[in-house]
Amino acid sequence: MNQQTQPFVYYTQQLDEAKQKLAILKEKKNTLGWLRLISILVPLILGFALLPQYIVAAVICIIVCVACFIYVVSIDVDNSASIELTERHIAVNENELAVFHNRYGDFDDGKQFEPVEHAYAADMDIFGKYSLYQYINRCESQQGRALLAQRLLEPLTVENIYANQEAVKELAPQAKWRQLFQNFGKSAHITLQTEQRIEQWLQSPEKIFARPYIKQLLVIYPILPVALVVLYTYDYIAFGRFSFLMILLLFLSSAFTKKINQLHNYVSRMAEEINTLQLQLQHTADESWQSVKLKSIQHLIKEENKSAHSELLKLKKILDRFDVRLNIIVIPFLNTFLLWDIRQAVSLEQWKQHNSTSVYKWFDCIAQMEVVNTMATLHYNHSDWCFPAFTGNYFHFNAIETGHPLISADKRVTNSCTISGDGQVMLITGSNMAGKSTFLRSLGVNTVLAMMGAPVCAQQFEITPVNLISSMRIADNLAENTSTFYAELKKLQRIIEKVNNHEKIFILLDEILRGTNSLDRHTGSVALLKQMVQEKSVAVIATHDIALSQLEEQYPAAIHNYHFDVQVKGEDLYFDYRLKEGVCKSMNASILMKKIGIHMEEVENKG
Repeated sequence: MNQQTQPFVYYTQQLDEAKQKLAILKEKKNTLGWLRLISILVPLILGFALLPQYIVAAVICIIVCVACFIYVVSIDVDNSASIELTERHIAVNENELAVFHNRYGDFDDGKQFEPVEHAYAADMDIFGKYSLYQYINRCESQQGRALLAQRLLEPLTVENIYANQEAVKELAPQAKWRQLFQNFGKSAHITLQTEQRIEQWLQSPEKIFARPYIKQLLVIYPILPVALVVLYTYDYIAFGRFSFLMILLLFLSSAFTKKINQLHNYVSRMAEEINTLQLQLQHTADESWQSVKLKSIQHLIKEENKSAHSELLKLKKILDRFDVRLNIIVIPFLNTFLLWDIRQAVSLEQWKQHNSTSVYKWFDCIAQMEVVNTMATLHYNHSDWCFPAFTGNYFHFNAIETGHPLISADKRVTNSCTISGDGQVMLITGSNMAGKSTFLRSLGVNTVLAMMGAPVCAQQFEITPVNLISSMRIADNLAENTSTFYAELKKLQRIIEKVNNHEKIFILLDEILRGTNSLDRHTGSVALLKQMVQEKSVAVIATHDIALSQLEEQYPAAIHNYHFDVQVKGEDLYFDYRLKEGVCKSMNASILMKKIGIHMEEVENKG
């Protein structure tokens, strides 16, 4: 429990400090609001008092007040940014504390990533309400969430698993860095749509603003309006002609307005997410990493001739300058004298040519960092969990005091399990609600975590690199006119195909063939178990069919009986949820049926 307390205390302290800081920042914002008002009113009052007698003094006072106003506004902008940063920091820590209290059901559940058919996703509650994804996810971008889902669905190679473990161990203690990285991600969630928009823009064939004569025009053009102003100032041209020529220049500067409008509408939608991407990449690049995984990510961000965050900062500044065109008072003058819009379009084209082959890597870097950050947060929150070790020979599994990660520590009951060699079947009998299904899911969920490089809920965990496959939760499909029994047969068919192909799989089955009669169910189960043994597959099977346990006599080296039992005192049931060797002798179905009002006594007396 002490190991669990430390992160809880950290999050609580961070939350309290952030709330105090937020109160100070908001008070400062109110003060700055009054200063802004004063800096507007003072020049008006001074102008009224000093004009027209003291015109020089009035102009000086107005200039000073305007400068003060601009200064106050700049401070206010920074203060508002600090408020937003602090509010997001509060949200990050509130979410962490909510997880500690098992109140994470409103977080993103990743249901959109759940495949229609998958070897184990539905059985292991990988996605959905109170799922593994919902519990561990700390990704803010769509790219990161998609990659996390992929890691939960597809096992990595041992080399990549160990690389992830090393990165997670390095990142986990850096709680402040991790929270700031996540904080930046919350500022504007990076989406797949934005990535696609940028890629389409980078690949667009439009080259008009890259033509040499456009660049030459930007150099020569400003001479014309400046020359007209000088000529008019020294009375070389009349006001009428001057006005006509200036209006003509304004029209000329608007020659590409349609294309520029299209370009601005397209790129301006990406500005906030580009800012987020830039902040996260710079945060990653500025750290000194030691692990191979994190250094490889950093290498993609900091290439030899450029760095991703500096290039994105350039893009952000271009987009900020481009947005000046939204100011209808200023932009006519800027276009007339500087071809402002065209100048920014040319800058965007130059940026695009310089970075067209690199941008996709930057989104991938953020996704990878967010997934590592997710696993690092899991490790930080559960420092008593272990990192799995992997063995080369199929099959080895040794889990000491392993439990279900989604059950809180104060309610979790852990068990140990060892399977060594191929062709091994662990047959688990037991009464209802005794813990068979939870035990199977504990093995499965921890295997999923192990195969992505995350820590697992166990004291010790050793496993062969393996593909998990299960059949536990079966549902009919009215749209496809599929019964529960047929749906289970389809799942079993996929398992049998892998068994016959001698694939390296770890099978978890719960109450097989439950949709048919008792005789067919027993006969089919016996045949399936024998086939698994003969084909050298490994399985853990939970069943109510006590008769299956007799197969241990026929295959003593391959089939091993275990059970979860129940203690009955009167009409009360007591579960210890402990895995024990041998066959279950106590069942509780009749007691439960009595509790709901079925008159079992009459049947028992007749019997």
